[in-house]
Amino acid sequence: MSRIDVIVPCYQYGHFLRECVDSVLAQDGVQVRVLVIDDASPDNTAEIASELAARDGRVLFRRHTVNHGHIATYNEGLAWADSTYLLVLDADDLLAPGALLRGTRLMDAHPEVGLIHGHAFVTRDPATEIFTVGSEHPWRVLSGSAWIHGVCSRGMNPVFQATALVRTSLQRAVGGYRPELPHAGDMEMWLRLAARGSVGIIDGEQACYRQHANNMSARYRGIPDLRQLRECFEMFFSECGHLLTDPQRLRQLALSRVARRALRQSLKSVRRGEINAARELLTFALPDGPFQLIPLTRDWLVHKLSRPARSGPDVVAHASQ
Repeated sequence: MSRIDVIVPCYQYGHFLRECVDSVLAQDGVQVRVLVIDDASPDNTAEIASELAARDGRVLFRRHTVNHGHIATYNEGLAWADSTYLLVLDADDLLAPGALLRGTRLMDAHPEVGLIHGHAFVTRDPATEIFTVGSEHPWRVLSGSAWIHGVCSRGMNPVFQATALVRTSLQRAVGGYRPELPHAGDMEMWLRLAARGSVGIIDGEQACYRQHANNMSARYRGIPDLRQLRECFEMFFSECGHLLTDPQRLRQLALSRVARRALRQSLKSVRRGEINAARELLTFALPDGPFQLIPLTRDWLVHKLSRPARSGPDVVAHASQ
């Protein structure tokens, strides 16, 4: 029976913690430990975590006396884990029934796989009945290079962290999360893992991602999100380019996709009459954008944004160019 450590970092999510931990303890067919780390929460996280640990010996609990931040807390959890596999599960998320068994079966059968991920059900009010009934989902294995190419082609993170099961020995080899990437550190981690192993994809719901006002992603919209994506790719190719067949082409592909996203957001901002935001997004996109493919849009935007801002939304006649 496969052994898995599920790391549950928690800050001010005491009201979510019990449901999260219960979703892990209910996993069938695996040996699981739940490693709860309270990052000095001012709410009742410590009280609930202590209660959960007292109730079930599979739950272990640590509490920080001062706040360390989520990256340091994640890395502490990675260092604490010593089972065959590990997964980082934020305290506001939960696992789907059978998720860990599906993941470990795939990884046990394919020792070349260092990371697996699947789909997540996104909701504001999780409940066990939201998940697809049944324990089997289709799956596939991609080479690390093919998976990296797919990520670069999209220019965005395809993985919900709550679904990402990692081989602990490979995690030890690649190291922890980067403090320079508070928003895109998980994506950079998946790329590092894929540079050294194959990736398994389960085509089914492996977890539930709870959407609410305090999600960290809400703090990274527009330029902050795009900057983190660009830094993520730059950092990855700087460190791991030597492991790839054609790193320069992949890097250019990834950065051009991020620039394309910035350009699209700039067009949307013009439509809404948000001229200053549109200028900032266009400036961000210019260094890496594949503008030889869209000269009309580029030239139109440059002309539009060189004019003084006016009240009311602007109409983009050829936004699809």
